[in-house]
Amino acid sequence: MMDISVRSSQMELLDNFQGSPMELEVLLEDINRVNRLLGGVHITSNAVFKLIQENKKESYTILDIGCSDGDILRKLALRARRANITIQFIGLDLNGEALEIARKKSSSFPEIMYLEKDVFLLEALEVDIVITTLTLHHFSSAKIPLFLERFVKMARIGVIINDLHRSLWAYYLFKLFSVIFIHSSTAKHDGLISILKGFKKKELLTFSDQVPGVDHQISWKWAFRYRWILRKREENI
Repeated sequence: MMDISVRSSQMELLDNFQGSPMELEVLLEDINRVNRLLGGVHITSNAVFKLIQENKKESYTILDIGCSDGDILRKLALRARRANITIQFIGLDLNGEALEIARKKSSSFPEIMYLEKDVFLLEALEVDIVITTLTLHHFSSAKIPLFLERFVKMARIGVIINDLHRSLWAYYLFKLFSVIFIHSSTAKHDGLISILKGFKKKELLTFSDQVPGVDHQISWKWAFRYRWILRKREENI
């Protein structure tokens, strides 16, 4: 039986993608489809509007780290419009081609802007909420505390992390799911690697011990996700 006791260090193909822009767009749409069908979008969206309800303001700024083609930002923007809530969205990613796709798809969303920049090179950026979906698992366990510290420093209200539960059930169910719903061989490959790079709850709890000044809420969500909300304490806002 496969040993999943520790996180895999294997690279995903998307981390060094060599295909054409059209191939990248197909790959990202596969990832978006997985997120939609398996509830990943709702996990992040519901947490965002939960924090908004808890922290009433005239307007908000939300930063999405590892935004890819901006699919979640557009979903959040549509929900904010329906609720008549003013939100400015910033999408951050290191993949310039993915951001070009994001800008094209977001042409009717003036409230969304995109930046091709390393999160550690952003100068004095403060936002209300930082979100990151299926991004944390790309980082090594040694570097994750540094990223968490940076996320918390930027956020006035809190941070929302949505990532994968490392599980054999998740691995083999994804194999079945991908036969029907995923078209790109790269997405099929990376989906399995992503699960092996995902997290056990005890690992997230260990990381949380290294992030003081916030209240941590780690919840398991279908399908094999962890939603981690880091709320800034009032004295630290």
